[in-house]
Amino acid sequence: MLKSQDILIILKLVAIGSRSWAYAPLGVEMSMSPSQVHSGIKRILDSRLAVQQGDTIVPNIRNLKEFLVHGLKYVFTVERGELTRGIPTGYAAPPLNEIFIDSSNEPPPVWPFPEGNIRGIAFAPLCRHAPSAAQTDSNLYELLVLVDAIRGGRAREQKIAIDELEKRLSQYHYAQDIES
Repeated sequence: MLKSQDILIILKLVAIGSRSWAYAPLGVEMSMSPSQVHSGIKRILDSRLAVQQGDTIVPNIRNLKEFLVHGLKYVFTVERGELTRGIPTGYAAPPLNEIFIDSSNEPPPVWPFPEGNIRGIAFAPLCRHAPSAAQTDSNLYELLVLVDAIRGGRAREQKIAIDELEKRLSQYHYAQDIES
């Protein structure tokens, strides 16, 4: 059974692209132990969201896209909370903040995070490791923002996030095909 941290791990694999990786450094980058990463990779492989190609584990883009677009919001629902300090997500963060200009006076959705610089409405991250992992990897941050918009955005936000996510996953898939 997948855990929310497994989705963070597979999105990290997408974000790093064709660079080689190892469990320990990947764990450090995501504030997880190497054993958590190893167990997550095993669950990801078992769920067919990734495949092993020789010595390398790569995302199965077709299955991942289907799960992120059609299943994720039902499995990992969004919890919203009170006004808090945090890191912007959804329509309030890149790449969606370039498309959605918030003219309302509503506070933006944020992941609660003590070092965050924005006050907004708490939007529970996919997993507790997501905010710190996003701080060190802008590509991962943008993928997580798109996933959050799919999980908890309005219909238009979801549509645009799905289109952008599909574009990014296709680019990853295209890069993998070139290297093969």
